[in-house]
Amino acid sequence: MDGESKKAAEGSSSQSDKGSDFSTLPEDCIVYILALTCPPDICRMRAVARWLMPAVESDALWIRFLPDDYQQIFARSAESPSLRHFASKKDLFFRLCDSPLLIDEGKKMFWLEKRRGKKCYMLAARELTIIWGDTPRYWEWFSVPESRFSEIAYLKAVCWLQINGKINGHLISQDTNYAAYLVFKLSEKSYGLDNVEVKSSIKIEGDQTAIRKSYLKRRAMNRRVLLGTRELHYSSQEHIPCPTTRIDGWLEIELGEFFTTKGGEDHIEVEITQLGSHWKRGLVVEGIEIRPKDNV
Repeated sequence: MDGESKKAAEGSSSQSDKGSDFSTLPEDCIVYILALTCPPDICRMRAVARWLMPAVESDALWIRFLPDDYQQIFARSAESPSLRHFASKKDLFFRLCDSPLLIDEGKKMFWLEKRRGKKCYMLAARELTIIWGDTPRYWEWFSVPESRFSEIAYLKAVCWLQINGKINGHLISQDTNYAAYLVFKLSEKSYGLDNVEVKSSIKIEGDQTAIRKSYLKRRAMNRRVLLGTRELHYSSQEHIPCPTTRIDGWLEIELGEFFTTKGGEDHIEVEITQLGSHWKRGLVVEGIEIRPKDNV
């Protein structure tokens, strides 16, 4: 290679190296690129590239992961006003991921899914429509220390078990696959729920999804199926899901799933029923949780 060719090659190499140096980009460009990833990846990149610190700590980045209506959501909360002041949008984001916010007179709980910042809700038992729920002979209401809601619903005795929950589509994240879960416990004196199928479905503006069957309590030996990072429980005799235990100690069972679309104003209704003629007792309902399906 002659002298001029060598200099040209070296110049080209130098320009290529300079062009591929991510750290030379303006901070707003770096923020834009980071916003195309997700919060866990951003935190990992920050750990290995300290020069990213200004962009990673930037409010301009983290506000992209906060819902557009986050200020209105805080306005619906009865939490202490001191919780509404944060040093940065990053602090606010992780606060909403790690510490759900009670809103709407304590009848709903709101938080963000940490993977993508999608909205999650739990509707308290008092926010649900429970058949015979206001009749003391059939249902009782009281507080328990393991729930942040002021009341849970305790089933004393019914034949007709039906629970409905509703939420407006504009309250949750758009273009997202959601699932609804009944969050509950069973008292030691429960009966009438062993090996009994309950049916559940989700309606969006009257259009019903497929009806699901599940067990709230199954005495037969369960087998476990690993699906990705989640462990599903099925009865040993049938492919019908059984409850799984949550980190908070409550049980949950999936009631159905649905996909939200942009600009969705649809009313979403979740229903669970067991209409057998036998008596049932001992179901403790905390609420219905609506969150992105499998965090994907």
